[in-house]
Amino acid sequence: MTETEAIARANAPRTRASLAADFRALGVQAGDVLMVHVSLSNLGWVAGGPVAVIQALQDAVTPAGTLVMPTFTLHLTDPADWRRFAVPQDWWATIRAEMPAFDPALTPSRGVGRTAELLRTWPDARRSNHPHSSFAAWGRHAEFITADHPLTFSLGEGSPLARVYDLNGRVLLLGTENNTSLHLAEVRAGKQATVPFSGPILVDGERRWVTFDECDYHEKAFPPVKAAFQESGAVTIGNVGSATAKLMSQRALVDFAWQWWTAGTLPPDSP
Repeated sequence: MTETEAIARANAPRTRASLAADFRALGVQAGDVLMVHVSLSNLGWVAGGPVAVIQALQDAVTPAGTLVMPTFTLHLTDPADWRRFAVPQDWWATIRAEMPAFDPALTPSRGVGRTAELLRTWPDARRSNHPHSSFAAWGRHAEFITADHPLTFSLGEGSPLARVYDLNGRVLLLGTENNTSLHLAEVRAGKQATVPFSGPILVDGERRWVTFDECDYHEKAFPPVKAAFQESGAVTIGNVGSATAKLMSQRALVDFAWQWWTAGTLPPDSP
C-alpha cells in the first residue's frame, strides 16, 4: 500500500495518542507482555510512522510491560534453498563463504515490517541471538525473553515464543493475520519433519557456517486452527486506526493448536 492509499483509508491522521487509546479500548493493559505483529500501512496514515506506533504500544503497556516482535533473517540461510530470490548456482559457494555472520546488533531483519525493524534498534531493546529466528523485546522482561535462544528448533522450547508463554503473555495482531506463536504449538505437537538448516554465526568471535536441526514449519496448516480458535470466542476483535486488530492469550492459542494437531479435537475447556 502506498502512502497516498494509506491517507485515503483514514478519516484523520493516526497519532501516538489516538493509537494508545485504541490499544486500551481493545483491552491492552499496563504490565502486559505482548507479542506484536504489525502491518503499518493497514493502520492508516500515522503521524510519525513506526516511531509513533511503538511509543503508543509503550504507553499502553507502560514500563511494567513488555513488547516483543519477530526480527527474522531468513536471508542468512543456505542459498541452495532460496526460492523467492533464487541466485545462480555458481554463486552459492561464494555466498556461503562470504556472507557476514549474524550479529544481533548489526544484522537487519527482513520481511517482518518497518515497525519490528525499528524495535530492534530501540533504546534498551534486546534481541535474541539466532541467525534466522531472532526476536526483539523492550520492557520489563526483555532480557528474560531474548536470552539463550537455542539454535535448534528455534521456535520451540527455550525460544522467545516459549518465554512469552511462560509469562502468560498475549498476542496482538494489527492489520495482519501473521501469528508466529502457532509455530510453538507445531514444535510441541511433534508432527512435523525435521530438516537441516544452516547459516553463518559467530562462535567465540569467529565466523562459522553451521548446520543444525529445525522443524519443517508449515504455515499452510494454520488457517483452520486460527478460524476455530476465533470462533471459540477467545479473540477480542476491534479497530486500531484503520486496521482490524485482534488480541488473544498466547498460552490459550498455543494450547488450543497443540490439542488440535495432536488429537484432532478441541480442548475440553477451550473458551
